[in-house]
Amino acid sequence: MQLYSIETGKFKLDGGAMFGVVPKSMWNKLNPSDENNMCSWALRCLLIEDGNRLILVDNGMGNKQDAKFFGHYYLHGDDTLDKSLAKHGFSKDDITDVLLTHLHFDHCGGSIERVNDQLVPAFKNAVYWSNEAHWQWAVQPNAREKASFLKENILPIEESGQLRFIKTPTIIDDTRLGETAFMNDFSIRFVSGHTNMMMLPQLNYKGRTIVYMADLLPSVAHMPLPYVMAYDMFPLTTLNEKKSFLNEAVEKDYVLFFEHDPVNECCSLQLTDKGIRPKDIFTLAEL
Repeated sequence: MQLYSIETGKFKLDGGAMFGVVPKSMWNKLNPSDENNMCSWALRCLLIEDGNRLILVDNGMGNKQDAKFFGHYYLHGDDTLDKSLAKHGFSKDDITDVLLTHLHFDHCGGSIERVNDQLVPAFKNAVYWSNEAHWQWAVQPNAREKASFLKENILPIEESGQLRFIKTPTIIDDTRLGETAFMNDFSIRFVSGHTNMMMLPQLNYKGRTIVYMADLLPSVAHMPLPYVMAYDMFPLTTLNEKKSFLNEAVEKDYVLFFEHDPVNECCSLQLTDKGIRPKDIFTLAEL
């Protein structure tokens, strides 16, 4: 197995929304905002090469939305999905599997592209993986989350016939769902604080356990337990999921891979007098 970090650009979100109840006087030191209170965040995906399979975890925002949409989110930077894949010798046609942690637009917008005014899968040779509980949550969204679930990113996947569902696990306890095996050395964890049944890939790689954090921990700055996004549907559930996961991760020396941290790609953990905090910061390529 070989892992590659895939940068697809950066975007901006309101700092207050990203840090919830935490005052700006505190979070602004961690990710300084611009004059509009907007902070830059990464759109970092993960590419997994294993035998004859090439699996892409999430795919950024894509580029099919109109100028008004991008005016809200300020997509910026030189990185794109195509350029990052090409850097490692691949193209979108080489992807065999697209695993979508969840269906918010900044995680799945690159799934579908517009060709001659038609919405078609960007990965024509790939199976797209979601889970049935989250899919139903996304196609019948609640009013608060509706703006994050864009039909043009989601429905064409099903219409293409390329959609498959990963089996969801039974509940172990109030803070932990079971895991589902996806392939050798690759399992899926499930969490539901940010959105219903979000999937976190967990991989055994070079003797370490790597967990793709998606929006459970968007960045290193979100490691303190109260630092929960206002975007989360069930913030107390997120807090409990974070606590349970971080305790497990520090005990078992996991590597955390961050999707949205604009600076830090990976870290290990340590227990400090302030709680669990980053130990070593590094890139995936440095493992």
